Amino acid sequence: MEIRRLDRANLTPAYGILGERLQPWDALNAPFEGAWCVISGGGESTPHSHHEYEIFIAMAGRSTLVVDGTSHEFIAGDIVQLPPGCTHKVVNDHQEDFEYYGIWWDSDMSDAFLARHHKEKA
Repeated sequence: MEIRRLDRANLTPAYGILGERLQPWDALNAPFEGAWCVISGGGESTPHSHHEYEIFIAMAGRSTLVVDGTSHEFIAGDIVQLPPGCTHKVVNDHQEDFEYYGIWWDSDMSDAFLARHHKEKA
């Protein structure tokens, strides 16, 4: 067992927001990647789309999730599934930070996981 602590002092920019990637993590053999994401009050992520499947878990605060031009309230405790190819962004139109955890995967990640998993068992 291993616990990783969020390092708020060393968050890095990506997609117009700050975050900390789950990988690399040598102890973790997983078929997915993830990142802790922080959007400052009044900020928003860069609109984007990609081929991966994605889940966002709202951890703190409130925001607006815009998917393919449609706005949805997204608040702490919510979980959203984003299909591949949708254009999405998170808008924090409040003063306090909004924090969420994003998890994404695709078939290549799953195949690599299975190859590592079978190698570990051999």
